[in-house]
Amino acid sequence: MSRFFSDKYKSLVPYTPGEQPKSTEYIKLNTNESPFPPTEKAISYAADAAKRLQLYPDPEAYELSGKLAQLLGVEREEVLLTNGSDEILNFAFMAFCDESHPAVFPDITYGFYKVFAEINRVPYTEIPLSADLTVNVEDYIGIGKNIFLANPNAPTGIALPVSDIERIIASNPDNIVVIDDAYVDFGAESCVPLIKKYGNLIVTQTFSKSRSMAGARLGFGVACGELIRDMNTVKYSTNPYNINRMTMAAGLGTLEDEETVRERCREIIACREYTACELERLGFELTDSRTNFVFAKHAGADGEKLYLELKKRGILVRHFNSERIKDYNRITVGSREQMECFIKTIEEILEASDEIR
Repeated sequence: MSRFFSDKYKSLVPYTPGEQPKSTEYIKLNTNESPFPPTEKAISYAADAAKRLQLYPDPEAYELSGKLAQLLGVEREEVLLTNGSDEILNFAFMAFCDESHPAVFPDITYGFYKVFAEINRVPYTEIPLSADLTVNVEDYIGIGKNIFLANPNAPTGIALPVSDIERIIASNPDNIVVIDDAYVDFGAESCVPLIKKYGNLIVTQTFSKSRSMAGARLGFGVACGELIRDMNTVKYSTNPYNINRMTMAAGLGTLEDEETVRERCREIIACREYTACELERLGFELTDSRTNFVFAKHAGADGEKLYLELKKRGILVRHFNSERIKDYNRITVGSREQMECFIKTIEEILEASDEIR
């Protein structure tokens, strides 16, 4: 780092994104992207919006937020569109967390929570997951801190029932509870309806996973009007035009193709179940994933060596070096053809097991 870099950030460890290879030779199962392209209307609307890129986009995302609110069963004033769900998460840290209102989240979860806490100089506590990698609800009951929970969790894929999450929300009325619903469309239950009951709840979601728009960067938060206004204060103090015209248009087109999105989710879920069954047949142990990925380990394989061997053979998965999960790999659910190739490659690697022990 340069001699000009502020001391307040010198100990900051940035988030590490999954590999984005420059070559197209890989089967890419490492960043939980959709195997499907954007919907036809998303592509068409974005192309039309490109003709007006000389104009600033609507800072209120009025048409898109209205359409999204209608789909979610909430009011327009209860939705805030952002540049990916990472931005709404950062807004929550900026708006509601400080020395007097520290943050808490699991020790194994989405890596950006820790980064957002540190860059915003927010004190935080990481609560260990249980031995089976589940969130222990009792650890969060009445904790008196701002809570950030991914549900389903990442990278484990395990979901809590909404009834358990409601217990957490209700027991911390003087603190914000942020539920990150990034993967909710693949078999979990959303907490969005609870915003009508609890004024301390923020639910975040993304268009990156189920809606095939990871490259467009579109996310949103849902909460009572007061919390949305608070986060809008942060937004308008940092980047009022946070969503570009093409992304906004693609988002609107995607919402108008909602049945296509739902059908694709069903296909991904079916392919996830196929992949899980095949891995179990080969002796893998898996978590109960409710996401578009599986989280798996094999008693006869070193997790990192398996990841490297797959990469050598043209398949990218995600490996984490954290001690508690270093034996696991997170495998995005791609197309059926991709997953069949993945399983065949795994079989070949296990047959030459000396390479991965």
